[in-house]
Amino acid sequence: MSYDYQHLQVNVTGRMATVIIDNPPINLITPALFVELDSLSQELSADDQLTVVVLKSADPDFFLAHFDVSAILTFPTDTPATRGTELNAFHQMCERFRTMDKVTIAQIEGRVGGGGSELAASCDMRFGVSGKTKINQMEVPIGILPGGTGTQRLPRLMGRARALEVILGADDLDAETAERWGYLNRIFAADEIGGFVDKLAKRIASFPVAAVRLAKRSVDAGHPDLKSGMLEEAYLFQELLRTEDAPVYMQRFLDMGGQTREGELEVAKLSGRVADAE
Repeated sequence: MSYDYQHLQVNVTGRMATVIIDNPPINLITPALFVELDSLSQELSADDQLTVVVLKSADPDFFLAHFDVSAILTFPTDTPATRGTELNAFHQMCERFRTMDKVTIAQIEGRVGGGGSELAASCDMRFGVSGKTKINQMEVPIGILPGGTGTQRLPRLMGRARALEVILGADDLDAETAERWGYLNRIFAADEIGGFVDKLAKRIASFPVAAVRLAKRSVDAGHPDLKSGMLEEAYLFQELLRTEDAPVYMQRFLDMGGQTREGELEVAKLSGRVADAE
């Protein structure tokens, strides 16, 4: 496998791949980064030499931000929303990280939000940093919804009521609460997370390949099919894009400092002020 990307550095050691995300200033999921993540998910899925994949960030403050709102504003809305029969490209990318026959681990040292959180939630395991990791689904305040599997993943991770608090409240979820609610497996001090994740990943990668792959498949066999829920999520996301509020609130979010480093460090406060800026 070539693993040749502009915003992703892939290091392969034995049966373990470490992917470092590097798209300054906040690891925003721009269309270009999405294309790379999508291609990466396909390459990783097809690589029979791998057992474990670790995702981490070159920026200790941002693991992976939301999808580019300015790009969402260009999505066509001149025809009615339709219910599809196949998953959209973002859903497919997230599902590859969940279903590939490798163990996928997200090492979340800083902020993760929106589509970045949805990708992290698709991984098999997530680890964070005490006092620093923050999870935020900022979509509802700007007139849309978590349309990259979030409405389906979060209830399965933390339960319906807590998922609704995260999605509808759109406030930061701190590392300690995220661990208690089941979003994060464990949390560590900043200088301890890397060593733990590396040790765990190498340990799993040392085990018989078939045992690791079939054990993961067996666990997943007990989960209900997600496809119908994701298809409905995609349809409702399209519906929201066609409302009067969505483009106004998304543009207001950008005008108020969304997608800048300063704004995204306080994204919960920023998104919460969007409705007040009438």
